[in-house]
Amino acid sequence: MNTTKNQNGFTLIEMMIVVAIIAIMSAMLAPTLFNQVSKAEKARTASDIRLIESALKFYRLDNYRYPSQAEGLEALVSAPSGAASSWNGPYLESLPLDAWKEPYKYANPGTHGKPVEVYTLGADKTPGGSDSNTDLGSWNIND
Repeated sequence: MNTTKNQNGFTLIEMMIVVAIIAIMSAMLAPTLFNQVSKAEKARTASDIRLIESALKFYRLDNYRYPSQAEGLEALVSAPSGAASSWNGPYLESLPLDAWKEPYKYANPGTHGKPVEVYTLGADKTPGGSDSNTDLGSWNIND
């Protein structure tokens, strides 16, 4: 009588080889994945800035001026105190947040050759930087 049992399954060595192969493949794909995340952040931010700029143009058409620095972007969502009867907003339903969950910043007058500027300071929330920390604004989103 033969009592040999057939065992199905993987040995420990086979499992370790599979895990090692998966780890190597992940290490090779990770830089590509992170690069795509950075591109998506920049694309989303550019889209939001263009949307806000369009709303600012409509505000200017109705009010003959852009919102002041003190009124800020909030003037696109609700009428500023003492607003003239020419305010026909809201020009945006709500103010979007940047890719890092921060409100967009507004400069009137602009500092990069535009009358007004909408921008974000990036992931580090400080001026300057590179990659995800790059300042993105209405002056450089087409780069």
